[in-house]
Amino acid sequence: MNICQKIVDRIKSQLADIVSLKATKVKKPDDSFVSKGDLLVQEIVFNFCKEQLPNHELISEEFAPFDGCEWNEAGSYVVLDPIDGTENFVSGLREWGVGISIYTDGVHQESCIYLPELDEVAITGQPLQRFESRIHGLSSSLTKKDLEQLPEGFEYRIIGCSMYNMLNAVKGSYARFENVKGVSCWDVLPGLNLALEHGVKAYVDGQPYQGQILFPTQKYKILLEA
Repeated sequence: MNICQKIVDRIKSQLADIVSLKATKVKKPDDSFVSKGDLLVQEIVFNFCKEQLPNHELISEEFAPFDGCEWNEAGSYVVLDPIDGTENFVSGLREWGVGISIYTDGVHQESCIYLPELDEVAITGQPLQRFESRIHGLSSSLTKKDLEQLPEGFEYRIIGCSMYNMLNAVKGSYARFENVKGVSCWDVLPGLNLALEHGVKAYVDGQPYQGQILFPTQKYKILLEA
């Protein structure tokens, strides 16, 4: 399909405008932030999908909540996280990313993780350099008590961006990344599908991930492990 590469190219062409919106944060009811940068990325992707994938429904973090929606496991969807790591984005950090997964008739077609300010991208079907690591990536949702219970003998990192963390696990820069608190489908679908492609073990709620679409009906606990 090569859709993800075209979306990345569009985002890249407007990156200066997106980055200029870092100081536009607004707090949402769940105490997280959204910025006009999030909304611009969403608009870029939404407009592209209307042109190129008119029969696909867009699932985006900024469309939530999805009360009353009916989901079809055999349906066609584009699942988008326009800016994952908005807290990083609005704080002037570069560790934020865009996540995209495309499903047609219930079958995964493409996924993409794009870290614009780090100029790093992973897309289904494209080669990815692999590394070996002893680093374990941790979710920023962990409490102090959770951290105190971590086993000794590992290098740990907390970055606060699921796309960044999952991409590092996919390419081996992390030996392991886990979120035990649970996250939304748009936070994890790109990383899960890229993990399957590159031979990284992927689990959702303790079960091996098989490439199925996940819907915004619950929070999902995930694990990626080399």
